[in-house]
Amino acid sequence: MIYTLFTNKKGGHCPKLLMELKIKKLNKNATIPSYASLSAAGADLYSCEEEISFAPGETRLVHTGIAMQIPNGYVGLIYARSGIATKRGLAPANKVGVIDSDYRGEIMVALHNHSDKVASIQAGERIAQIVIAPYITADFVESQTLDETERGDGGFGSTGVK
Repeated sequence: MIYTLFTNKKGGHCPKLLMELKIKKLNKNATIPSYASLSAAGADLYSCEEEISFAPGETRLVHTGIAMQIPNGYVGLIYARSGIATKRGLAPANKVGVIDSDYRGEIMVALHNHSDKVASIQAGERIAQIVIAPYITADFVESQTLDETERGDGGFGSTGVK
């Protein structure tokens, strides 16, 4: 892990942690993930397939043509790209995809068409974004009691709307 300062377009400095992450291209049309801006947390993932159309309500797996070696203690979290989600209704079917550090297969994104119109993506189009993040593994211990809190077991709107 490297801590470094990047200079943005306006001459300001942006501190970042930089991690080397190995990528293997599995398809000649694959594109290595890239960050769209200096301060972007998510790197864009690209489709390596020809045009794909999605009927309203349809979910399809979209191939990126890459595999990754995510370091132990980290996870790749796949999120929607706001542009195609809000403008065309295409977003990950499972809302957030999880790529574990021991997975070495192709990264694929299950895109779902939430709109009432046919939507499509083109070869080489940015389809989702991946955020590499550390995680904590829990040691789950069964207990007969839990500490009391003000909220208690209230859920599903119990704290109000305003």
